[in-house]
Amino acid sequence: MLAFVYSRTGMVHDAVFVIAKMKELDLKVSIQTYNSLLYNLRHTDIMWDLYDDIKVSETPRNVYTNSIVIDGLCQQSRLQDAILFLQETAGKEFGPSVVSLNAIMSRYCKLGFAEVAKGLFCLMLKYGLHPDAFSYNILIHGLCIAGSMEEALEFTNDMGRHGVEPDAITYSILAKGFHLLSQISGAWKVIQKLLIKGSDPDIVTYTVLICGYCQIGNVEEGLKLREVMLSQGFKLNVIAYSVLLSSMCKSGRIDEALGLLYEMEAVGLKPDLVTYSILIRGLCKQDKVHKAIQLYNEMCSKRISPNSFAHGAILLGLCEKEMITEARMYFDSLIMSNCIQDVVLYNIMIDGYVKLGNIGEAVQLYRQLIEKRISPSIVTFNSLIYGFCKNGKVADARRLLDTIKLHGLEPSAVTYTTFMNAYCEEGNIQRLLALLQEMETKAIGPTHVTYTVVIKGLCKQWKLQEAVQLLEDMYVIGVTPDQITYNTIIRSFCKCKDLRKAFQLLNQMWLHNLEPTSATYNILIDGLCVNGDLKNADCLLVSLQEHNISLTKVAYTTIIKAHCAEGDVHKAMTFFCQMVEKGFEISIRDYTKSFFCMMLSNGFPPDQEICEVMLIAFHQGGDLGSVFELAAVMIKSGLLPDKFLIN
Repeated sequence: MLAFVYSRTGMVHDAVFVIAKMKELDLKVSIQTYNSLLYNLRHTDIMWDLYDDIKVSETPRNVYTNSIVIDGLCQQSRLQDAILFLQETAGKEFGPSVVSLNAIMSRYCKLGFAEVAKGLFCLMLKYGLHPDAFSYNILIHGLCIAGSMEEALEFTNDMGRHGVEPDAITYSILAKGFHLLSQISGAWKVIQKLLIKGSDPDIVTYTVLICGYCQIGNVEEGLKLREVMLSQGFKLNVIAYSVLLSSMCKSGRIDEALGLLYEMEAVGLKPDLVTYSILIRGLCKQDKVHKAIQLYNEMCSKRISPNSFAHGAILLGLCEKEMITEARMYFDSLIMSNCIQDVVLYNIMIDGYVKLGNIGEAVQLYRQLIEKRISPSIVTFNSLIYGFCKNGKVADARRLLDTIKLHGLEPSAVTYTTFMNAYCEEGNIQRLLALLQEMETKAIGPTHVTYTVVIKGLCKQWKLQEAVQLLEDMYVIGVTPDQITYNTIIRSFCKCKDLRKAFQLLNQMWLHNLEPTSATYNILIDGLCVNGDLKNADCLLVSLQEHNISLTKVAYTTIIKAHCAEGDVHKAMTFFCQMVEKGFEISIRDYTKSFFCMMLSNGFPPDQEICEVMLIAFHQGGDLGSVFELAAVMIKSGLLPDKFLIN
């Protein structure tokens, strides 16, 4: 009894001492005591010595003894020893058990060896053992993690043939598997099967489904599941609410998200730091910074200590809305209250100043950071380098590379890409390509943005074939181009009047499941118009309309201007009316330009008064190109602008 109690309370060394005394007194130790001690020692090598002691003492073992040893070997990752022990005990009175094989299968599945686990499952059947629901769940879980959903479903169906019914855990595992593969429809089918059987999914299964729907941006389905859960008496957990809140904030439904926050509190759940941080960030993105600060104060009043994420959400929101003065006041208040010792918050402020072109304040904050002995990160330096390059101070940016190394940091792909973009703007293609080579030498993987910058540089030098070759190379090395990459090359081919190649690249985008943007179509329509192919430009725009592809105002104004220049007033008016019907905001400048072009095409030269009105309209709209274009037409027509118009 003393040895057993010592063992059960974790005092294993005392238990070993007592057993040693028992052997000195020639007293028998029960297998229950040995098993209890074995279980507590299963994480250590002493377990094996104790097992040898059991054999020497000839204490009759039972099925639990072997199961504990196998579980211990699995816990110690000695899987080969576990299988050898299994084979040694096969055929004996207390040979392999379902529990023992489950332990080994579970360990192999956790290590990602689902195929080995399948072999052990077959071995279980060979020994005449009957797998239980736990056996199936282990294997199904391993197959789901490995992405073998079809096999996982086959084993689920096999359960019924062996008299084992899938339980809520089985369906939860399958739902998680489909979620991992972003196949949320498959997860929902699994839940429907569970409902048909008359069983209710557990809260874990529902939470997985909610996470899955929100992950693919379908927050509506997530909210429907919430209603189902509430109707069945389930109470959502903080994770489910946080996922729903995050998804709603991303889709701009911030007021509804706040409603969910209050619902959480009403059902007795306490929103945590993550929940509040999600909402604060969402409010800042919606320009509701004052409401975000109110929520921040509410969080503090509930004794939830804000971290850099919560502070950062407010700072980032202020900076993104270019409210840099307010951001600095908030930042300084954090410094004054000694709440800030985090490089992340400094990085947000430095980046905010840089994006507004205020490199001086950014450098001042960097110096403050160094004075406070806060270690800068590579993000800090990337922002400063971007600021210097943006202001044309590439030499100053280059000097920061040495400072990066002094802090024990290494330049990242972003660092190199920033420099490469600066050299691209300068037209220094040699230096740009040298940096790309340097990245490859240092094993710093270029991103799709890096390659886009290189392609832009090649296009500026009219090395279009090299640009296309680099585009193809991106797919070979596993870097996927985006729409901006393609738009850069397509624009260049349009400029050099190779429309055939431009449309080939458009088709290539579709082949790679990359949907062209409205900017892509604007470039192509402009290319067709500039090259005088108005017929195909019209066909392209009409085709896009028929396929309900979103177009911008630029596409319409481009084609209207082209038809006006060709003197086709009817076509120009047709597209102008379509632009109005689409609900685009039409300015006085748009009306004026169309009216002016139509007058010229119909042989009615505008008089001095009309020209003056249009000049003023163009000037007020900031369209200086049209101002000078109209002034040239006036002079050519013998209409001299007066002093007022010249000013």
